[in-house]
Amino acid sequence: MHGDGEEPNDEASWSPIDSREWYAARDAVAALRDVLIAAGLYKDFPYLRADLNAFGQGLIELGRVSPQTAERLAELLRLAMECPHGAGGHGAASAGDPRGRHNDGTQT
Repeated sequence: MHGDGEEPNDEASWSPIDSREWYAARDAVAALRDVLIAAGLYKDFPYLRADLNAFGQGLIELGRVSPQTAERLAELLRLAMECPHGAGGHGAASAGDPRGRHNDGTQT
């Protein structure tokens, strides 16, 4: 009951920083931010941020970028896909997707 000293279980008191989805989104943004800094693109993604949608799913907001930035990002991704030895000694072409998808779109 409301008068017995217990905190009511009200969704209005929910905080995004209490969810693992928020921390996963925040960590992903930090990792992407570090790579963008190393690539010299940190000023080209002013809207980069972690967020949660209405369902509590973590999302990464990349925001709008200029055509030049999109071309530069596409070129960096192309180069990464061609690199035989990516981060940690694994090539980007064999790294795969954490959801079991291959780079060609098929699933395992």
